[in-house]
Amino acid sequence: MKDYLKIRNISTTYQAENGETPALDNVSFDVAKGEIVSIVGPSGCGKSTLLSVIAGLINPCEGEIFIDGKKITGINVDVGYMLQRDNLLSWRTIYKNIIFGLEIQNKLTEENEKYAQFLMKTYGLYDFKDKYPSQLSGGMRQRAALIRTLVTKPAVLLLDEAFSALDYQTRLAVTDDVYKILKKEKKTTLIVTHDIPESISMSDRVVVLSNRPAHVKSIHSIDFGEEARLPVAVRNNEKFSEYFNIIWKELDVHV
Repeated sequence: MKDYLKIRNISTTYQAENGETPALDNVSFDVAKGEIVSIVGPSGCGKSTLLSVIAGLINPCEGEIFIDGKKITGINVDVGYMLQRDNLLSWRTIYKNIIFGLEIQNKLTEENEKYAQFLMKTYGLYDFKDKYPSQLSGGMRQRAALIRTLVTKPAVLLLDEAFSALDYQTRLAVTDDVYKILKKEKKTTLIVTHDIPESISMSDRVVVLSNRPAHVKSIHSIDFGEEARLPVAVRNNEKFSEYFNIIWKELDVHV
């Protein structure tokens, strides 16, 4: 597959009480078009900082980001960013929440409204379009938040601990839902997670970052030998524990 998102030699710092502290150190890797890649690393190593750099919310001290050969500078509408909380607006209906990004970007055309309705119908939310967020389950709210991000047609999707606010059972079900949506929509996706099983079950590859200042420690291709794989089902695959043990050992900061 052709590399679509290129992350080249990214280094950055943040301001702390005792001065500037390095956060990322010469981070480089590529993501192919339609590929799902997870980023794992020790707590506080800079995973979310890297997503903020890719989204254009933070300017790196060094390095460059390219999407489809084009260098990214500043905030870019081609990048969709989904955070841990769904951030649905309580006073807007689910449909009004989903088209909110289109309104902000002045893209609320008839064609895009039809696309929003298509996504809602395809992924089981159309019958709830006139409901309010408080009337939906956590899993359905997260699905609505994902559709809100997808409806603006971003070239690259960033998910930052997007499922961690959900209870365990709901989280497992939602990862299946989200995985199917991302693969069906062929979205180039980066997922930041502290959950190793989630990273393995959701991804085509897993990038392991070191302790801060983070550099790329290793990159693992995930292959269960199943064409129609789903995140919950592959947790029973014999290869799953092998991947888990390798990544778990690499996350030990004393190794």
